[in-house]
Amino acid sequence: MDILSILKERVLILDGAMGTMIQRHSLEESDFRGERFADHGQPLKGNNDLLSITRPDIIKDIHAQYYAAGADIAETNTFSSTTIAQEDYGLEDHVYELNYESAKIAREVAEEFTAKEPYKPRFVAGSMGPTNKTTSMSPDVNDPGYRAATFDDLVEAYKLQAKGLVEGGAHMLLVETVFDTLNAKAALFAIEEYFEEKNCRLPIMVSGTITDASGRTLSGQTTEAFLISISHIPLLSVGLNCALGAKELRPYLQVLSKKSDFNISAHPNAGLPNEFGEYDETPEQMADQVEVFLQEGLINILGGCCGTTPEHIRAIAEKAEKYSPRHYQAEVNV
Repeated sequence: MDILSILKERVLILDGAMGTMIQRHSLEESDFRGERFADHGQPLKGNNDLLSITRPDIIKDIHAQYYAAGADIAETNTFSSTTIAQEDYGLEDHVYELNYESAKIAREVAEEFTAKEPYKPRFVAGSMGPTNKTTSMSPDVNDPGYRAATFDDLVEAYKLQAKGLVEGGAHMLLVETVFDTLNAKAALFAIEEYFEEKNCRLPIMVSGTITDASGRTLSGQTTEAFLISISHIPLLSVGLNCALGAKELRPYLQVLSKKSDFNISAHPNAGLPNEFGEYDETPEQMADQVEVFLQEGLINILGGCCGTTPEHIRAIAEKAEKYSPRHYQAEVNV
């Protein structure tokens, strides 16, 4: 059964935070290096995407835990797998492999679960993060016209990422945590260009991030402006993730649900971070908050971002089973 048909029947569950789960392992530099990168000239600890190559067992287990908790869709371990982001670690030449291997791992786990539960097929979303650079703002307060990366730089980087994810087996692509819509437009342009060259098409999801109570992205757009800026692309879904907890995200999801003819997604954080940068919201507390999304008919795809675990996803999935998806279904060419 294809994902569009399933979206008309029920709310689909996205997985939770990859980074939160990786932190549970208390990994050291040697885990990130493995034998392959033992002599690499730069520190690699903290480069979670690299674990798809050096500790694939950990990444595979995390995907399995989320699928077992009720997730329909798992995101690949590729949030920072672009040449731009990997430049910090001196691993630009390994970006295709990072994406390919991450997608391959997730696809293998998805197929294992689908084989066991054919009534609940599992999907893989190729995660394409925002990179660590912005094309709308200058990082130098003394030079407002300066940009650390150009639109063309981002297109080139995202196109290589899309190639690795698609060839590795991703069912769809997720341009996520969008804080600068121009970056997202570069990603969408790169994806469309790749699809055209390869004569193929996968569903595309886009998820922005509202950075504070002002209701705007980091680059200053309102939720509605963000939606308008990306609506020229036939999307599977548009949504919001990260930065805020479910309670704070609700008014902006209401805007998307009212204004958009795409499916609506949300994967909020487990509340707001405490003074130590940790997330205290329990699975039960978070599930109670996202239940409001379901009661109001705002949502088609629901999951978790920072601080969320399989326990959070299980609690959310149990709530979602009781509700119908948002009634307006997007018509996209996939």
